[in-house]
Amino acid sequence: MKKLYTILAAILLTATTFAQAPEKMSYQAVVRDGGDVLVTNQVVGMQISILQGSETGTSVYTETQTPTTNINGLVTLEIGKGTTIDIFSDIDWSTGTYFIKTETDPIGGSSYTITGTSQLLSVPYALHAKTAESVTSTCGLSIGDT
Repeated sequence: MKKLYTILAAILLTATTFAQAPEKMSYQAVVRDGGDVLVTNQVVGMQISILQGSETGTSVYTETQTPTTNINGLVTLEIGKGTTIDIFSDIDWSTGTYFIKTETDPIGGSSYTITGTSQLLSVPYALHAKTAESVTSTCGLSIGDT
């Protein structure tokens, strides 16, 4: 029985080593209406686009969501989980610069009156992952080492 538990533990440990990075991004924004008043505790309509090349570039991904703002007007999204016909994992992040364009309807529909675009920049997690590109051996070990 002890051997069975050891084998099960080894299988579970091995299975967790195959984790993948999630195919989504976190995004937060504070929503204000046309009078610069916070939109609080209210459903808002949002369309999020990933543009390639420039602030007016080609859209490679677009989705819509209807999140609810909190008491401070803050909305939190997971880009990649909205309603779309595009596939988030099909974005080829290696082909240049990308921008995120957000369009917001503060009354919850799809008449987007607030628009903003900004460049997606590297985060420490991605910068660290870049070091894996240069790894060509497994810690200096060669076949036959024990």
